[in-house]
Amino acid sequence: MNGTENAGARGTVVRRDGPWTHRDVAANGARFHIAEMGDGPLVLLVHGFPQFWWTWRHQLPALAEAGYRAVAMDLRGTGGSDRTPRGYDPVNLALDITGVIRTLGEPDAALVGHDLGGYLAWTAAVLRPKLVRRLAVASMPHPRHWRASLLRDPRQTAAGAYIWGFQRPWLPERKLQADNAAAVAGLLREWSGPRRPDPADLEVYRRAMSIPSTAHCSIEPYRWLVRSLLRPDGIQFNRRMRRPVQVPTLHLHGALDPVIRTRSTAGSGEYVEAPYRWRLFEGLGHYPQEEGPLTFSAELIDWLRDPEPDR
Repeated sequence: MNGTENAGARGTVVRRDGPWTHRDVAANGARFHIAEMGDGPLVLLVHGFPQFWWTWRHQLPALAEAGYRAVAMDLRGTGGSDRTPRGYDPVNLALDITGVIRTLGEPDAALVGHDLGGYLAWTAAVLRPKLVRRLAVASMPHPRHWRASLLRDPRQTAAGAYIWGFQRPWLPERKLQADNAAAVAGLLREWSGPRRPDPADLEVYRRAMSIPSTAHCSIEPYRWLVRSLLRPDGIQFNRRMRRPVQVPTLHLHGALDPVIRTRSTAGSGEYVEAPYRWRLFEGLGHYPQEEGPLTFSAELIDWLRDPEPDR
């Protein structure tokens, strides 16, 4: 498949119809696809694995109706964004996010991240604090807290087995894309709570993962996570993340999340020197924004509107 056909395939799968508009923006040396809706203060939504911007399809109209400019971006290597040969370490990916904020012409944003997007949102709030007005993270501990849990908590180590499996060369990509990315549907079902995803939604994610190079690019951040543990770049990143978050932070988590244990997530507030609010969603798993979209959106919007979010 040539480059033109690749672009056509991405457009068909990624630029899904809805009340939002699609466009591409340039930031940090790459091109990023975004879906946007509404006017007002910017709220930038960042997806996790194995998804793309479409995971925020419920929150985009809810935020727009509430008076915000809601923008959901595709991370480097996924959805409609560029698939570059390198640049999948958390520092560079976080600079992608803050670069998009600047490209959108906004002084700052309320940054909302889920899963890997949450890991990068924590990172962006530390590296570029002036560009992050507020921080909301779902289904992801603070990077230092998660690192410690993966290494010291046997139950979290077991729950994160997929990360260790991603360290092998090429085989994880092949498994992820085999049988029209059937593994993606399996992960989304396994990691959700009792409110299982609709088969039509699973098909969307399978098609998005089947776009050439997406599986490889989606796995690379997790390879960096493990392979850098004893390397200078990983050690330096862990040290940099000691710097506390200085903006109001909302931390959201599904009580039935089988991938990121509640015990691993709770306590991340020790890295926040600002109002910090913890919200545990009973009956929801790893994807609260999709499993309970009304509850999730209401919690997020109430917090964004609160002029003095308390501890």
